Amino acid sequence: MGLCASRDDDDDSAHYIMADGDVHLITTVAAWEERLSLANQQDKIIIANFSAAWCGPCKMIASYYCELSRKYTSLMFLTIDVDELPDLSTSFDIKATPSFFFLKNGQEIDKLVGSNKAELQKKITAIVDSQGRPS
Repeated sequence: MGLCASRDDDDDSAHYIMADGDVHLITTVAAWEERLSLANQQDKIIIANFSAAWCGPCKMIASYYCELSRKYTSLMFLTIDVDELPDLSTSFDIKATPSFFFLKNGQEIDKLVGSNKAELQKKITAIVDSQGRPS
């Protein structure tokens, strides 16, 4: 099993999310802004998972989140550790982890608080269906 989240900085230390997939671990504000810009250029919707290394439910849903990232390649999957980027977390008014924010052109279009796999799948399916293109 490999590292699920690829880091968007030069720090090659391991992170707690272990699985395969295409999830980008955001550890700096610059990396966040770069991913927002890239998503806008590629007309991709971002799913931003605000989580924490100490959060049991975050760990429980992490491998599922990675599975979703492989299945829905038309979306951009990001993970933000609330302890590593507290200012970014505050700007999204994170009250609990995990919190999933769905962003289009940098604007929130939906969100989910908690590790409800069925609800996360439902929201992703609705977004992909609304885009009118294959995953």
